[in-house]
Amino acid sequence: MSVMGTTFLESVLQTLKRSIELGGYPQEVYEILSRPQRIITVNIPVRMDNGKIQVFTGYRVQHNNALGPYKGGIRFHPEVMLDEVIALATVMTLKNALNGLPYGGGKGAIAVDPKKLSRRELEELSRGYARALAPFIGPETDIPAPDVGTNPQIMAWMVDEYSKIAGRNVPGVFTAKPAVLWGNPVREYSTGFGVAVWAREAAKKLWGGIEGKTVAVQGFGNVGYWAAYWLTKMGARVVAVSDIGGGVYNPNGIDLTAAKAVTDKTGTVANYDSTGTRKITNEELLELPVDILVPAAVENVIHRGNANNIKAKLIVEGANGPTTADAEEILHKKGVWILPDLAANAGGVVVSYLEWVENLQWYFWTEEETRNRLEAILMNTFNRVMTRWNKLGPANVTIREAAYVEAVDRIYNAMKVRGWI
Repeated sequence: MSVMGTTFLESVLQTLKRSIELGGYPQEVYEILSRPQRIITVNIPVRMDNGKIQVFTGYRVQHNNALGPYKGGIRFHPEVMLDEVIALATVMTLKNALNGLPYGGGKGAIAVDPKKLSRRELEELSRGYARALAPFIGPETDIPAPDVGTNPQIMAWMVDEYSKIAGRNVPGVFTAKPAVLWGNPVREYSTGFGVAVWAREAAKKLWGGIEGKTVAVQGFGNVGYWAAYWLTKMGARVVAVSDIGGGVYNPNGIDLTAAKAVTDKTGTVANYDSTGTRKITNEELLELPVDILVPAAVENVIHRGNANNIKAKLIVEGANGPTTADAEEILHKKGVWILPDLAANAGGVVVSYLEWVENLQWYFWTEEETRNRLEAILMNTFNRVMTRWNKLGPANVTIREAAYVEAVDRIYNAMKVRGWI
């Protein structure tokens, strides 16, 4: 997907290249990390409800495993492009390294609109994908999870299919499963919780605290809703939310419970109504006079065409790649803090890691214990990124570049001691 000329993969590689230069690492590091170790393409035949066979194309990009098994989500989306999957896999390598997880990065995708499939067709496709990838994945090899268009039910079908092939239960091969199939209950809200924790910590540095700060959230799905929920619990005021159907703005604040009920009932938060609320577009939401902006929908929504109109002082990336490289340059010059995706939305993969550890040892923590472990890892990452940013010089370096340098440092050292470079 491209806006104003820069693709997501180009943005990722630009930032990677600059971070390798900033950190003073050898050029070979870029040579290795700018391309994945393996790309698997699978074609999955599914007998549709009309009796005909339809073949779906799927991918699994295994980017780098210097720090451990490949780890990353699977997305079901009609506009899946391989270069986008490569970009997402690259970001996963960096995200896992940054957060101190024992993982490399991977990403999977199938070109399909899951909403157009019946439940039976969706199950057959999900099981077919797990079967096709079975030789290439496993608890010590590659551990997929949900992403856009997939969910815990799809993971349940996939873990069941893989377990049938293995001849035993193998819960650790997929994460974000339903709780009854060895999933962790924190996983549902973990990404949104992580976004809120990063926003809260940055707000302390910017304003002395998050209490009373206004927030606009683009994307009212799992990440956006839970980010809004936890930000509200932390004392912020969510004044605007939107989804694919449009958005709403109320300077006095949005009643999230009511907004969620409207969304569940009608399919879009744009139908939410209360005194003082007005309808807005997704584009308008980005330019509202708020303190904190959370883009939690799709990539490249903040680009050089609208960067100058953004009024928020703090942008917290709930989505993967919502800000293009040229937009970031403009916003950085304006003094806007952008908390990057590989840090701010890492709550999901951190809890996936905790779930995987539970699965490997067949021992489970309580929800509160898991959330405390998650918060401790997120806070540790936040403090390391801020220390690195201050060391590199905030005037000339973005927070994203500092996060990339922090991540590359760990991958570089792992590759070096392995003898890869």
